[in-house]
Amino acid sequence: MDGFLLTRHWQDRPGGLELVYWLSTAAGPARAVITGQEAVCFIERKAELGRRLDDLAHARRPLELRTLAGAPVDGLYFRRQRDLRTARARLHDAGIRLYEADLKPADRYLMERFITGPCRLTGTPKEAGGPITFQNPRLMRAAYDGPLSYLSLDIETEGLTGALYSIAAVSPTAARIFMAAAARPSDLPIVWCADEAAVLAAFFAWLAEVDPDLLLGWNIAGFDLDFLARKAAELGVPFALARGGEQAAILQPESQRGSVVARIPGRVALDGIELLRTGFWSFESFELEVVARQLLGRGKAIHGPEQRVEEIQRLYREDPVALAAYNLEDCRLVLDIFAKANLLAFARERAAATGLAMDRYGGSVAAFDHLYLPRLHRAGRVAPDVGDVEYSGASPGGYVMDSAPGLYDDVLLLDFKSLYPSIIRTFQIDPLALAEPGPDPVPGFEGASFARQGAILPELVADLWAVRDRAKANRDAALSQAVKILMNSLYGVLGASGCRFFDPRLASSITRRGHEIIQRSRGFIEQQGHRVIYGDTDSLFVRPAAGTTDCAALGTALAAALNDWWRTTLAAELSLASYLEVEYEFHFLRFLMPTIRGTEIGSKKRYAGLVRGPDGAPTLVFRGLESVRTDWTPLAQRFQRELYRRIFLHEPFEDYVRATLADLKAGKLDHELVYRKRLRRDLKDYVRNVPPHVQAARKLGRADRWVRYVITRNGPEPVEGAMPRPDYRHYEERQLAPIADGILGFVGTSFEAVAGAQLAIF
Repeated sequence: MDGFLLTRHWQDRPGGLELVYWLSTAAGPARAVITGQEAVCFIERKAELGRRLDDLAHARRPLELRTLAGAPVDGLYFRRQRDLRTARARLHDAGIRLYEADLKPADRYLMERFITGPCRLTGTPKEAGGPITFQNPRLMRAAYDGPLSYLSLDIETEGLTGALYSIAAVSPTAARIFMAAAARPSDLPIVWCADEAAVLAAFFAWLAEVDPDLLLGWNIAGFDLDFLARKAAELGVPFALARGGEQAAILQPESQRGSVVARIPGRVALDGIELLRTGFWSFESFELEVVARQLLGRGKAIHGPEQRVEEIQRLYREDPVALAAYNLEDCRLVLDIFAKANLLAFARERAAATGLAMDRYGGSVAAFDHLYLPRLHRAGRVAPDVGDVEYSGASPGGYVMDSAPGLYDDVLLLDFKSLYPSIIRTFQIDPLALAEPGPDPVPGFEGASFARQGAILPELVADLWAVRDRAKANRDAALSQAVKILMNSLYGVLGASGCRFFDPRLASSITRRGHEIIQRSRGFIEQQGHRVIYGDTDSLFVRPAAGTTDCAALGTALAAALNDWWRTTLAAELSLASYLEVEYEFHFLRFLMPTIRGTEIGSKKRYAGLVRGPDGAPTLVFRGLESVRTDWTPLAQRFQRELYRRIFLHEPFEDYVRATLADLKAGKLDHELVYRKRLRRDLKDYVRNVPPHVQAARKLGRADRWVRYVITRNGPEPVEGAMPRPDYRHYEERQLAPIADGILGFVGTSFEAVAGAQLAIF
């Protein structure tokens, strides 16, 4: 039976470890139970244990494996994972190191079989009065693309800890609202319940009947499921969220930066916020209202976070049917956002590419382990535990060239496609190749050198590259994005101290090689008579030589010539095949590289340009400037976009600047003067430097996650209800003037020159 892996967990049993995997299959949910397993780790053969593990270890066996340093190892086997953890602590205190003792057994079982998402169960299933269950089947990698069932879940409550009002759930074929209130006439699919306990019981019964693979929501684990778990415990109602009668649990974070985790055997809780962040979507904030407005063009039925809690409470008292409609609409918003952003496909393809569970949103290091360790074992090596190997120093970041500030006509953007993965592939950068470089190695940096044969990571990159190329050819955007993120994470993993292969020589051999590639590419381009005005990590901004008439043709030709040059250069200098690939990205019709404010030095990672879109219409591109930064006001963002558009298109701009300033001072733009900033710490933690949004939050008397405020003559004032009178001079000097002067100096004027003379008349 083929299916897609949903959840995994393990338990210590008297007869050994028990591993449990739930899959979604064409025949319905299936459970694989694998019993009598051993927990395993590795130890150097020379290590003398004495009697330290006599009461813990089941066996010690010699293996045909070695450490990265070349020392032979034995396998240590335990009947319980708990015993392995105890042994690890004992041996650590005695100065004896174990290898791969920190891996979870359910993950190790999958990775050694190269199983990520799709897999095959081979065995005799049992269907006696419950889900399809395989006892000790064979698991192997397979292809499976069957659909996953899902529903969207949302609850309404009396604040964070009060009463449960209702639970709404919507799937493509069904919808229900379970509400603790007396029955009222309504066309909505409301199940009226006597009290909170009845709401929970009715919802859990209906969930078992609908039986979805996935639960979708907005902060679903951190709020909805966490609240339901606490409420069920409070009322003595079984928290029957899992399949097969298994126990679900909502795990609280171990640190302030951690997240609440939902462990639901047989089901996966997917959070729209985390999936959007993982996919590198960007919004002013990730509140449901904001994301829905931007993606769908509609928002929540109750507007304004300040009034929402009070309005929900009022509706529950006075009009529960309206509250049910509001609850239902939130579920539909989540469903529609998932559809619009293709989040279900992205979550699935990411799991299939990385081996991570669908609800694990970070985990780049764990994904690296899942893909790399089984290949390392087949090469005859084992890896250290995380943190067992310590190095001092750090690798540099990407190369950022000093920019030549100015306002230019015709700038070409050349971009190295997946530069860091292509460096890994070209220069054989790999932990195993570093450990055993052999004769005639490929030189790295910081004293590193790499074997030309047997490297694992370059082959892994090549496989991922091929998958992404096929995905792009098939227009499979979800798979393409998932693989791109995975490929680009490889450098970051090798440079992270939380990676078991962390070594500054690995990361430096990637970034310093990137510096060299950008610098030498600049030299090649300038030898052709063109000028490179800026470079950033994997991009080059080229000012064509005078007399260039066809910029697009030049961009294409330059990319091809640079690719040819790197092929011949690397073959001649290092006898390497080049996988570096430069692409011609954009022709900026006009391009601004600003200065650092208050200086004549060119800025970095900040620019704006005008390109032609696919339909031929002029389109503005901003990077790092105020119009794409959430800490600037809507007025500043709009003013910058329109001012730059006019200047880029050679349209008059002076009257626009004067009119904007006049409207500001006349109070016509007050609605665009609200700052919006997030509180990242508790209010009490701001002691020495108290920024404006914290001052406003303290005046508000509560610590909302996002603070909306305006600057008045009395300082920052929170926006709640009536609009405080803004200090217009602040907005003139701190919002309009800096933005205007960022570009006006390049056209021979300034904000003061344009607006000041007009104002002097009055």
